[in-house]
Amino acid sequence: MVVIDYGAGNIGSVLNMIRYVGGQADVARDAAGVLGANKILLPGVGSFDNAMTRLAGLGMVEPLKARAGAGVPLLGICLGMQLLADASEEGRMAGLGLIPGHVRRFQFDGETAKLKIPHMGWNRVTPVRAHPLAQGLEDGARFYFVHSYFYDCERDEDILLRSVYGCEFTSGVQRGNVMGVQFHPEKSHRYGMQLIRNFVEL
Repeated sequence: MVVIDYGAGNIGSVLNMIRYVGGQADVARDAAGVLGANKILLPGVGSFDNAMTRLAGLGMVEPLKARAGAGVPLLGICLGMQLLADASEEGRMAGLGLIPGHVRRFQFDGETAKLKIPHMGWNRVTPVRAHPLAQGLEDGARFYFVHSYFYDCERDEDILLRSVYGCEFTSGVQRGNVMGVQFHPEKSHRYGMQLIRNFVEL
């Protein structure tokens, strides 16, 4: 497994979690590291365009698409999940386009107008269908979130996890070997460990 390091977030806690659950991970900082991967974890924090610019500058965009197209398991975390989309309201650049959809900003009014953006803190995550990545998350799993944007899937069958913050939103996606979660499993204690273990064992 490789964890992508493109300067958009601290990957140390992700690496520590992988090792804690018995996995092994190297760090990929260039195209060669991506092309040699048999499993890929794409973390991320910050803005959509900045992240895509960094990936492009390191020559990683096409290798990521190629490995995903070759069936290599890929998991995006937080902004890393949003990068799987076609585009985002946060920026102008195209995303990786691996799971059809757009990333949209939370919009609250009426009874939900007082809710703060970003959505920050612990929230329940509910699987909408069975999948190995979601194993063990069926009974009240809670994860740590920090985000202002959410993934709007083009196809309902690509939705894996849902949560509620003012409205129901997609907190996990999956299409074939490509997966993403909006929350931070590396900051989410036992359920985070469960999810990372599930990915390690795929």
